[in-house]
Amino acid sequence: MNSRTESSIPFVGLHAHSVAGSPFDALGYPPDHMEFAYQNGMDALALTDHGNMNGLAWQVLHAKKMKKAGKEFKPIFGCEAYFIPSVKKWKKEYEDIKAASKKKSDYEADNSGTTVEDEGASKKKIKSILNRRRHLILLAMNQTGLQNIFKMISQSYSGDNFYRYPRVDYDMLQKHNEGVIAASACLGGVYAGNYWENRDTGPDAILHAMRETTQNMQAIFGDRWYGELQWNNVPEQHELNRYIIQMHQEFGIDLISTADSHYYNETVWKDRELYKRLGWLGRGKPDYLSDELPTSVEEVGYELYPKNGDQMWESYKKYSAECGVEYDDKIVRDSIERTHQIAHERIESFLPDNTVRLPDFVVPEGSTAGQTLAALCVEGLRELGLENNQEYVDRLRHEVTVIEERGFSKYFLTMKAISDVAIQRQLVGAGRGSAAGSLVAYVLKITQVDPIKYGLQFERFLTKGGSGYPDIDYDVSDPMTLKEELIDLWGDNSVVPITNWNTLQLRSLIKDISKFYGIEFTEVNNVTSKMVYEATPLAKKKHGITAGVYAPTFEELMEFSESLQKFLVKYPHIKTHIEKLYGQTRSASRHAGGVVVGENLDQWMPLINSGGVRQTPWSEGQNVRHLEPMGFIKFDILGLASLRMLEGAIERILRRHHGVEKPTFDDIRNYYNENLHPEVIDLNDKEVWQNVFHEGKWAGIFQFTETGAQTFCKNAKPDNIIDLAAITSIYRPGPLGANVDKKYIGAKENPEDIDYINHVVREVTEETYGFLIFQEQIAMLAHKLGKDLTLDEGNKLRKLLTKKGTGSASAEKDKIFDKFRRGCVEKGMKEYEARELWETFEYFSGYGFNKSHAVSYCVLSYQCAYLLNYYPAEWLAAFLDKEPETRKERAIATAKSMGYTVEPLNVNTSGTVWEINESGDTLIQPLTSIKGLGEKAIEQIISHRPFNTIEEFLFHDEIVYSKLNKKSIHALTLSQAMNSLVDDRFTGLKHFWAAVAEDRPRKEKNLAENIEKYAPEGDFSDEEKLEHLVNLTGVFPINAVVTPRVRQKLDELYVPPISEFDPSLGVTWFIPRECKLKKSKNGKNFYVVKVIDDNNETTVIRCWGVDPEKDIVQINRPYMARLNYNQQWGFSTFSMRKMFKLLA
Repeated sequence: MNSRTESSIPFVGLHAHSVAGSPFDALGYPPDHMEFAYQNGMDALALTDHGNMNGLAWQVLHAKKMKKAGKEFKPIFGCEAYFIPSVKKWKKEYEDIKAASKKKSDYEADNSGTTVEDEGASKKKIKSILNRRRHLILLAMNQTGLQNIFKMISQSYSGDNFYRYPRVDYDMLQKHNEGVIAASACLGGVYAGNYWENRDTGPDAILHAMRETTQNMQAIFGDRWYGELQWNNVPEQHELNRYIIQMHQEFGIDLISTADSHYYNETVWKDRELYKRLGWLGRGKPDYLSDELPTSVEEVGYELYPKNGDQMWESYKKYSAECGVEYDDKIVRDSIERTHQIAHERIESFLPDNTVRLPDFVVPEGSTAGQTLAALCVEGLRELGLENNQEYVDRLRHEVTVIEERGFSKYFLTMKAISDVAIQRQLVGAGRGSAAGSLVAYVLKITQVDPIKYGLQFERFLTKGGSGYPDIDYDVSDPMTLKEELIDLWGDNSVVPITNWNTLQLRSLIKDISKFYGIEFTEVNNVTSKMVYEATPLAKKKHGITAGVYAPTFEELMEFSESLQKFLVKYPHIKTHIEKLYGQTRSASRHAGGVVVGENLDQWMPLINSGGVRQTPWSEGQNVRHLEPMGFIKFDILGLASLRMLEGAIERILRRHHGVEKPTFDDIRNYYNENLHPEVIDLNDKEVWQNVFHEGKWAGIFQFTETGAQTFCKNAKPDNIIDLAAITSIYRPGPLGANVDKKYIGAKENPEDIDYINHVVREVTEETYGFLIFQEQIAMLAHKLGKDLTLDEGNKLRKLLTKKGTGSASAEKDKIFDKFRRGCVEKGMKEYEARELWETFEYFSGYGFNKSHAVSYCVLSYQCAYLLNYYPAEWLAAFLDKEPETRKERAIATAKSMGYTVEPLNVNTSGTVWEINESGDTLIQPLTSIKGLGEKAIEQIISHRPFNTIEEFLFHDEIVYSKLNKKSIHALTLSQAMNSLVDDRFTGLKHFWAAVAEDRPRKEKNLAENIEKYAPEGDFSDEEKLEHLVNLTGVFPINAVVTPRVRQKLDELYVPPISEFDPSLGVTWFIPRECKLKKSKNGKNFYVVKVIDDNNETTVIRCWGVDPEKDIVQINRPYMARLNYNQQWGFSTFSMRKMFKLLA
């Protein structure tokens, strides 16, 4: 490590930005800035991002890391707030201007969580009222000050304060100034605002405004108000400095100098300039940003890295001389040194209070969390009729004790509170993840699967000596609705969705940076289209993965893609930019299911707003864990489409078989509890296992949508939930790569050939035919065979086995192995047998799956299968409702293959969802599948049908035609939903469309005229009808193109669709949807043909060396072809005329 720089002048940067909170303005995360500042001779640094404290968690965690490494470094917490004197006055002015404006859209605010600072716009007179704001530095002196800044930021992102920018004002500062230091900021700051707004009037006006600002700020902050000087070659900065010094002389305010750092070392200034420009791509680049990057930092005019005291002094001397401005050296020297005094004498050394924040409202008054949890558990056990079962009583007592000792009682009560709300409003999952192994979760009705019945371990979920909070993932049918209901019920300061921070990725970076430098798109696209294909096989080989999908990491793409390597050698400057910009913040979004639940959260974290929703400033996920270390526990509320399908199927069952005309959710829930709940459904129904899982009926069966999983399951022939759980656990890249699937089927077919070492191994692995499929099996074997090995240690072993190296983990593993070996020998095993079994543990530790999760999810798979078997029409209708557009045609084909007729769109029979006809053999497509047909139009149709003639439809006395307008009728006619109204007055569908929709008649007389006028139009061609149908419904009618005779021929020849291409066969079928003629680099013609098959998947075929006059591709007609395939180019052929065969 390089030795630290020493500075003769003490200084601390009290104004600094990072990419965490100043995206596309600053570069580098807080740890980068802190490490550089430390190496550059500083012992503290403030982080003051624009309008937020999104980087604070980074600061806190890295400060702890630095301290552990022996680096004495003080993090200072702050913000560069957006300030206006009065939000109330600003809002009134805004509303007045908006009301008077002819173009009101100009005054609509984009309330995003990602505020991109417009540096140039803030450093001049601001004309747009939406953009009006000035910068104000706020620094926390202590915990009180920090919480006050949290409150101000949270408030600035809510209500009238948040229009395009989050704003604070004098009233807010007056209310929340305790423990807060404030400074006047930069050329976009509060004093600068006085300067820019009055500059044209003259010095007296500027001074008058600055005096007023000074008096107001001193009245609020007293001696905690500082004038801020900065040093650069911008002439206006020096004018402003002189005015601020005059405020110091007139009012006695102390001065500070700041570096206003925006990047983490002096060498990356150019990368920051590029990053700024990338932020404005597609948004209209502001005038102050040139099209080309500056060639030197002098051209920029300032250096914005974390400088030390000596560098600050040098900047002062250099830039004041360049601008020809003289200052009093003592005043400037004092302003530099004063930052160090503020940092260490006025600001306390502290880290934010990270006491866990869970809601008190889940604990009744007069009780403790532990007492409440215990009482609810006993009550739940009694409701299940298990209060006298000693095994359950002992297990429950053990779990409650561990939960209370770990301090997690309130967590479970909060999870129960969420669950109690959810189960009253929508169907919830039987369980997910390791939490399904908890009896406490089961008796509290958080989960629905009995963990003792299936041998699920609590220790896999929670151990006595573990660290960190438990993680209960909770599946529901509609997570967004549930979260909104929780917010309405408990308040948006108690339930806060978690933010995801999206980052710049390699593919988009290469494209954007290359575009900026003018590199040909074809050259760039050649690299980005190949790099994943090139890197994937080598990356999989590196990790020993032989099967399944794998996404190479950034480092692996750089290491293994030959095309990318050559490109970056050719353009080394792009490589430099990529290395600096990869992973920098791009935008804010919302976590798929995560929320934080607490009370008064705006006092304990600085909440932001994204898309109109209050969100956390910090994230929690695979890449970063910033919430739990700060005292905030994530609750994952996740959506499962299969649960929505269950609701839809039950609703139809109630209507068709139980006479419930309009089922409520209470009706749906009651039906589920009485017929489908894991406690009541017959999970051993042989008919379900035989008809669905053995014969292979897979319509919408959860976890069995992939062909590979379907084939494996059909071959394995499961007969119970554990079998099914084993199948889903094996169907993953690791086990498949080790051929566990084939070995498992062999063992299941011949169980008598399995050789168990002893009765304990048999007892634990017999349910999986001698294989260690579940992680819990390793823990249980270690516990039962080892000497005094607890289940906690067994679960710890599961984690230790996956770790390599010779550190503390290795020593702990050796210690457990010794206990395991001694126990095995004591129980009569040979030492070599114990070692062989241990090696088996090691082999399967990377493949083992969580049994609790597998079992719970397979219960849901079985529930789907049960409904498909006994209520096929209802299940298929629900399945078609929830399948996305891209898979809709495949789903329709599945329904048809099961003997159902699919009725086309019809204004007289189609509803808002897929319906079933009275006889139960026909499924009716809904009007909602038509693009451009809104809810209000559909409501008008359904409310006033049936329609016997086109006149009844067009001239109905009660229909509101402003809702059923020309656009709606246009979509209805072209989608053929009005075909039942086409009578013999019309010569064809095109005639009908022209007379009814295109030239919409207002009176019956006009219709008669149109019928005569447009009679020559006749009908659309078959191609036109097909295109209209596809464009308006998103569904390609495969069965209208692939006739039964053609399909029979394909089946007889065993020709698969192109999405199921078999390289060993080489022959496939498809339907061309688009054919484009292109030229290669050598000037030779080739086609790029986009094709589709009955799986509704679009694939590209390249046909090389074509003659456009002889090689004709007929669109929307079925073809059979022999094709080549490789990972780089995909599908291709060099002899289209020989290899393509049109299927008539």
